[in-house]
Amino acid sequence: MTEIRTPRLLLRRWYDDDLAPMADINADPRVMRWIDDGSVRDLEDTATAIEEWEEEWDEEGFGLFAVELLASGELAGFTGLSVPSFLPEVMPAVAVGWRFGSQFWGQGYASEAAHATLEFALQDRGLDRVISISRVGDDASENVIRKLGMVPERETVHPVYGHLLRVHSIDLTEFQA
Repeated sequence: MTEIRTPRLLLRRWYDDDLAPMADINADPRVMRWIDDGSVRDLEDTATAIEEWEEEWDEEGFGLFAVELLASGELAGFTGLSVPSFLPEVMPAVAVGWRFGSQFWGQGYASEAAHATLEFALQDRGLDRVISISRVGDDASENVIRKLGMVPERETVHPVYGHLLRVHSIDLTEFQA
């Protein structure tokens, strides 16, 4: 089982007990504002998503980690690696991404978890390049992306929802672990 510990977080595979807290995160309009069409997701949608994330682990050897706070054991959200097949123009690619409950915002958890994920991509999975895709206007995500040392590569339009996306990248030989 793949686990990563940071000073404050445990990045791990998904447990059955993660469904309800992740569904709460996905049901928050503030969290979902910048994701896809901005719609919230229910318990069933979240269960399907977690299943898909676990399948990606099995198929790709990487995926989205559940992020647990070491101090309290709470599920804060997720971070990890995924194949952004919804955006064919960037393929082949692996993207780093994250989603955290709003009560965990502004505390550096996303940056800490995403940084550990980039180290995992480089050291454990042998990737030489990782991208991140953000919706233009999502300043909080852009801030995390800058902290990771990623640089803007291109802007494009989401093929389904039509909003402007910014693709960032980092060559992992230049990543500061």
